[in-house]
Amino acid sequence: MAEKPTVTLPGTVEKIIKSAEPTEPEKAQIAIEGADDLYREIRIENSLTDENGDEVRLKKGAEVEVIVEAPPEATTPTNGNGNQSRPS
Repeated sequence: MAEKPTVTLPGTVEKIIKSAEPTEPEKAQIAIEGADDLYREIRIENSLTDENGDEVRLKKGAEVEVIVEAPPEATTPTNGNGNQSRPS
């Protein structure tokens, strides 16, 4: 099976957001380096699983990697300089 195209972007946990509702999970806000200013932060549920299968949480200031992965059919080739190639 072909590997999925990926990009890995560095990020930093900017803040931990406690939920106002006890039924809602805590969130981690992550600033992604290299993203456009208006789209730099993402918020995710602050729940990860370690190598032992235990639930863990991110800490404020933690350095993380954000991995974007797509199936090959969801991508298009570039012309070598980062621009999409155009069909002829």
